[in-house]
Amino acid sequence: MSIIMILTLILGACSSGESSGEKEKDTLKVWTMSGALDEFVTEFENENGVTVEVQTIPWANAHDKLLTAVASGKGPDVLQIGTTWVAEFAEAGTFLDLTEHLDDYENISPDNFYEGANGTTTFDDKTIAVPWYVDTRLLFYRTDILAEMGYPEGPTTWDDMVDASRKLAARGEGQYAIDMPKSDPQFPFMLAWQQGWDYQVGKGSENFNSEDFKEAVELHHLFYEEELSQMEKGKEFFQAFADGSKPMFFSGPWDIGTIKDRAPEIEGKWDVHVMPKAENNKSMMGGAHLAVFHNSDKVDLALDFINWMADEETQVKWYETNSELPANMAAWENPVLTDDPMVSTFGEQLESTQPLPLIPEFERLGQELLSQLEKINRGGKDVDEAIAEYKDTVAEVLSE
Repeated sequence: MSIIMILTLILGACSSGESSGEKEKDTLKVWTMSGALDEFVTEFENENGVTVEVQTIPWANAHDKLLTAVASGKGPDVLQIGTTWVAEFAEAGTFLDLTEHLDDYENISPDNFYEGANGTTTFDDKTIAVPWYVDTRLLFYRTDILAEMGYPEGPTTWDDMVDASRKLAARGEGQYAIDMPKSDPQFPFMLAWQQGWDYQVGKGSENFNSEDFKEAVELHHLFYEEELSQMEKGKEFFQAFADGSKPMFFSGPWDIGTIKDRAPEIEGKWDVHVMPKAENNKSMMGGAHLAVFHNSDKVDLALDFINWMADEETQVKWYETNSELPANMAAWENPVLTDDPMVSTFGEQLESTQPLPLIPEFERLGQELLSQLEKINRGGKDVDEAIAEYKDTVAEVLSE
């Protein structure tokens, strides 16, 4: 082989290596559980001359994948984190502390976001994430059917809810009032907040001695005890909503589209309403944040990306793309949201929300509570006995 050919091969290899290195330097790795982000980031790529490598992970697999990344130290530059997972992964050292960067970027100041959303972005006095989108729950109801019960604009209090529900269930066999969430571990806590209960981290299991908490459990049980809600699964929720056998349910903004698509025959006969009020009408503050993986070597680029995602115009475009509600409060002044009465009602509810306590065990506490509610509602277990057993379980979980 000639010297010229050898030099050519060597130079070619060097050139290839440099090109690969430059490409790697300009590539930002993002892990998300939200669809459509891959195409959505094209504008950011074009503006910044970079490649955003988006990996979409199913929610069912995301927890384990994040655990593996933390254990190996091999993660993305930017990652989406669900609000209920923040404490667990923050405690494991997953996230870069963003506190010192907050003043350097226009859109990531906590002042831009709902207070409830900010509530799960800090851990140990460090800012470890920036709100991306928010989520809450409203009451969906059939305006025509509820009008017949005396509530044309929907029940506004829990007393109204019980009264309307009894009237709805009295319509006859197979007629119920509401499809209550059976598998959502946050819903029972929402009921408790609305009765005036709150969880104080330092009190541990003693939080559940509260009469307000007991009232929430009893309220939940009433809907099954009086057959205002169906114990068995029954029809798909949109079918029961459309035929009127279950003319109310609690859900998030995505089901506006579901009802429009799956039950077009009831157009104009349904609406949404903020949560019923007892002591208050607080709903959950859910959603997701964007964080920087603790050992990313592209922190500046990662923060540029998060700053772009948090921009009010980007937030509105993301809502239009994926129906996920903006976390940036200024985005809610856009006509895309203000001119839609149902969507703007979600904006109203976001002013009265609360995040779940920021402790790693709280998601498990929610699942344990669902188990006890099942024993009460289906098995007839005494409420006081169930709460006492739940307290013991909570103490055990928190001591592990």
